[in-house]
Amino acid sequence: MRLPISPPVEPMLAKSVPELPVAEGMTYEPKWDGFRCLVFRDGDEVELASRGGKTLTRYFPEVVEQVRRQLPERCVVDAEVIVVRRDGPGGAARLDFELLSQRIHPAASRVKKLAAETPADLVAFDLLALGDEALLESPYAARRARLTEALAGVTPPVHVTQVTTDVPTARRWFDLFEGAGLDGLVAKAADLPYAPGKRLMFKVKHARTADVVVAGFRWHKSGPVVGSLLLGLYNGDGMLHHVGVSASFTAARRAELLEELEPYRHDLVGHPWLADAAGDGQRVPGGLSRWSAGKNLDWEPLRPELVAEVGYDAMEGDRFRHTAQFVRWRPDRQPNSCDYEQLERPVRFDVEQVLRGDPGKPA
Repeated sequence: MRLPISPPVEPMLAKSVPELPVAEGMTYEPKWDGFRCLVFRDGDEVELASRGGKTLTRYFPEVVEQVRRQLPERCVVDAEVIVVRRDGPGGAARLDFELLSQRIHPAASRVKKLAAETPADLVAFDLLALGDEALLESPYAARRARLTEALAGVTPPVHVTQVTTDVPTARRWFDLFEGAGLDGLVAKAADLPYAPGKRLMFKVKHARTADVVVAGFRWHKSGPVVGSLLLGLYNGDGMLHHVGVSASFTAARRAELLEELEPYRHDLVGHPWLADAAGDGQRVPGGLSRWSAGKNLDWEPLRPELVAEVGYDAMEGDRFRHTAQFVRWRPDRQPNSCDYEQLERPVRFDVEQVLRGDPGKPA
C-alpha cells in the first residue's frame, strides 16, 4: 500500500465540553455511536484501522467490498462503522452498538454469517488523503469540501455525514438524534488542521442522573479497597437487574467507601443476585462475554439497601452504556423507588433520516 499517509495513524480526537461551542465558522455534525475507523484504500488494497491501531478489516468484509466499489481509488478517510437495527416495515431504525460489538469474532465462519445477517454501514466525515495529496495541514472547511466532492456519488451503505453551521439547527439535532441512537454532537472549527491523536475537536454528549441500588462491589486490583460499585434498577415486576458499575474513584475514596459499605456486607440471605434467589431472565453480575475474557469478575454482595445518585449518558438496552459516575449517596430514597420508570427515554427517531440528511418528524 503506497499512500501519502500510511497506517498506523491515530485519529484526531475530541474534547468533552458541557455546552455546544459557538464561534464563527464552527461546523456541527452528529456523533455516531460505532467503531471509529480510518479507511486506507490503494486500489484493491483496503485496510480498516481502529482508533487503537488494531485492524478491523477481517471483521467487516462487506465494508471492505463497499470501499472498493464506492470510495476513490486512492484515499484515506476518517469514518465510523455502524450497525443499524431495522425493526421491520414501518418500524424506526436506530443504531445498535450491541449488534456491532458482536461482529468482533475470532471464527471466520461466524464473521461471514454476521456480515450477512447484520451488515455494517460506513459513515465518512473527514478526508486525510486523496491520490498522492496529503490533506492533514488543510483547514477542516477545505477537507470537508474535498470529501463532499470525492464521495458525491456514494449510496447506502456508504454515507457522508451531514453537517450544519447553524447553531439552532445543531441544538435541534442534539435533542432529536438521540432517539436514533446517536451519542451527541461533534464541533469542528473551520480552520482546524487534522492532528492525529490530538483532542482539538469538541464533543457534547447527553448527560443524566439516576437513583440506583448499590447491591455489591468489586475489589480494586491495588489491594483491599473498593474498585467499583455494582448498580441495580428494579423492573415493573420487582426484579432487581444489574445495570452497570460506577468506578474511577481516587485511592483515598476507595478506602473510605470500604468503610461506608462494611455495615451492608452482612445478613445477606435472600440477596436478589445470589444463585438461590436470582430469577429467570434476571441480569446479575459476573456474566461472561468476549469483552470480559481474562478479567476477574468476582464480586462481593451488599444488602440492597443503599441508594446512590449516579450520572450516565445513555442506555444500551436495559443497562448503562458506559461506566456511571458516582454523584452522592441518597439516604432519603428508598431502594424500591430505584426503577426503570425514572429514566428519561429519548423520543424515537429513525436513523435512516439522519443518514439521508432528512431530519423530519420523530418516528
